[in-house]
Amino acid sequence: MIDYKTLYFPSSRLATVDICEISRRKHYITAMLEIDVTGIREKLKSGRKDSSFKTSFIAWLICQISASIKEHESSAAYRLGKNKLIIFEDINVSLLVEKEVNGLKMPFPLVLDKTHIKTPEEITALIIKAKNEKIESGEMVLLKKPGFLERIYSFFPGFIRRIVWGYILRRPKIAFKKMGNVAITSIGGMGKVNAWFVPLSIHPICFGIGPVIKKPAIHNDKIEIREILNLTVLLDHDVIDGADMARFISALVKKIEKENDL
Repeated sequence: MIDYKTLYFPSSRLATVDICEISRRKHYITAMLEIDVTGIREKLKSGRKDSSFKTSFIAWLICQISASIKEHESSAAYRLGKNKLIIFEDINVSLLVEKEVNGLKMPFPLVLDKTHIKTPEEITALIIKAKNEKIESGEMVLLKKPGFLERIYSFFPGFIRRIVWGYILRRPKIAFKKMGNVAITSIGGMGKVNAWFVPLSIHPICFGIGPVIKKPAIHNDKIEIREILNLTVLLDHDVIDGADMARFISALVKKIEKENDL
C-alpha cells in the first residue's frame, strides 16, 4: 500500500504555469547584483520608531527602480512587430503578493499604477491593502475585479490559454493595461540564504529581490560589515542593447546606494 496525500491546486496557478511556458521564448539577459543598502535600511528603521505608519523597504525600492526606468525608458519598452518599440509614459509595476487560499500560500500579482510619481508610503499602503483584502472568485490580479475572460480562464485547455497570452503580448497597449511594463517579485523576507534567484517573466523588465545579507564590504575606503541586497534583473535583449543595459544598471545601483551617504 502506498501512502500519499492530495493537495488543492488553485486555478489561479494555471496562469503561473502558462507564464512559465511562454517566458521560455523571451531573450532575457540576466544581471546578478550586490547593492549596499545599509544606509536606507537604517533610516527606515529609525522612521518606524518615530511614526505609527511603516514604510516598507520593498516600497522604497520600487520607487528607486521606477525612477531609474523613467530615466532609461527603453529598458521597459514593448516590441511591436518587426521594427517598432512602444514606450509608455507611465511606469506600472506588477508585484507578486503572497495570499492564503484554502490553507495554501499562493502568489498573486498586484499592479501598481504610476509608481514613478507615488511615494513609498503610498505604495506601502497599497501593498498592505492587497494583503488584507479577501480574494474574489476568479480573481487573478489583486484589487482589480475579474472580468469575463478572467472568470472563465481556468476552463480553457492549456494551448488555448497560451494563445490568449500570445495575443495579449503582441498588443502592447492591452499587455500594459493588464500587467504593466515592469515585474517585481521578492523572496527577501523568506530567509537569509546568501543566494540569488532568477525569476521567470513575460514583462520587458523583471526584478528578483533576494535577501539582504550582512557581509564585509568596502565603504569610505574601509572594510565594514554592511547590509548587502542580492538583486537579479532580467532585461529583454529584443528591446535594449547591452551598452544601454549597462548604463541602466549602473544608474540604478548609484540611485539606490546614494542613500548610504546622506
